[in-house]
Amino acid sequence: MSEISAASLLSLGLFIGILILLEAGRRIGERRLRRDPDGARAGTGAVEGAIFGLVGLLIAFTFSGAASRFDDRRALIVQETNAIGTAYLRIDLLPEGARESMRERFRRYLDARIEGYRKLPDVEAARVALTQANTMQGEIWASAITAANGEGASPDALKLLLPALNDMFDITTTRNNATWIHPPKIIYGMLVVLTLASALMAGYGMAGSNGRPWLHIVGFALAMALAVYIIIDLEYPRLGLIRVEGFDQALMDLRSGMQ
Repeated sequence: MSEISAASLLSLGLFIGILILLEAGRRIGERRLRRDPDGARAGTGAVEGAIFGLVGLLIAFTFSGAASRFDDRRALIVQETNAIGTAYLRIDLLPEGARESMRERFRRYLDARIEGYRKLPDVEAARVALTQANTMQGEIWASAITAANGEGASPDALKLLLPALNDMFDITTTRNNATWIHPPKIIYGMLVVLTLASALMAGYGMAGSNGRPWLHIVGFALAMALAVYIIIDLEYPRLGLIRVEGFDQALMDLRSGMQ
């Protein structure tokens, strides 16, 4: 099961759980009111405020972190595009006879990189394509060193091309590692537990009202479940509704310019 499928089930379960605990809290509160009408709500305000405050803080913390990582992943696509484009331009420092073969290697390398991300959310197929691209890195590096030392190469070929290639390869490691940077799962567990606890407190506070305020009940449950889903969706921007594929257009535009 993918992370987004798990997030969908978690959000649905959280929605149902909130509805159940709101009703449970309301019934507990009504029993307390019948037994002790004057003291049933004594001291509950501080507890409710602490729990709701902690839930709000945790949602803000996790959402802010997820949004920041989402922006970082988009920025890394632009950085990789710039790194590949710079290295591609410096192929002109190589001997004329070696330039076209090197450019062809760059085209195949970029095709493999684009294809790897295009295959998501099929993680295994994407891993195969990206592994193929990583294998090409060694070929490009070896060919660049040979060509830069060949007759007709610019005296600055080694000094300018190899650092550009190094940046081009390093960004792939950075992007790969960025996909695995997520908060510990205990953070999500704590968020779910506190959300359910807040639902119980909110239901308790509704005790004594005439009828059930369904608009508030469903609205609260829906808002909390959606908040959790969006936070997880932001953490996996190639698997869910919130995507970064639009920024892949930068790589595709670069590839179009390599014809």
